[in-house]
Amino acid sequence: QVQLVESGGGLVQAGGSLRLSCATSGRTFTTYVMGWFRQAPGKEREFVAAISRSGWTDYADSVKDRFTISRDNAKNTVYLQMNSLRPEDTAVYYCAAELGGWGQQSSSKAYDYWGQGTQVTVSS
Repeated sequence: QVQLVESGGGLVQAGGSLRLSCATSGRTFTTYVMGWFRQAPGKEREFVAAISRSGWTDYADSVKDRFTISRDNAKNTVYLQMNSLRPEDTAVYYCAAELGGWGQQSSSKAYDYWGQGTQVTVSS
């Protein structure tokens, strides 16, 4: 079993920054593809970013050049640095772990474990 715990959410003004963290435990972190998804009220959960075991990254078009995903294998933690935040980035952000390979990283169905989510609110 894999446990994922997100932190770092909060309230920020438009144009500001936040860094989300996701600490994992339970299995070998370095074998996972790690992803971030988000869900706004009344909307479906959507892909934000993913990082492979070796550091390949993938981003949704809406966050490219503003968000950066990274991982620290020594700390079993994945991060999402969010800059130039916009009101439309407001959502609950979820961390997820995929035990399979790279290729389906933008699909929520590919992920095996999920965190409980952390709220990000961007005011205008």
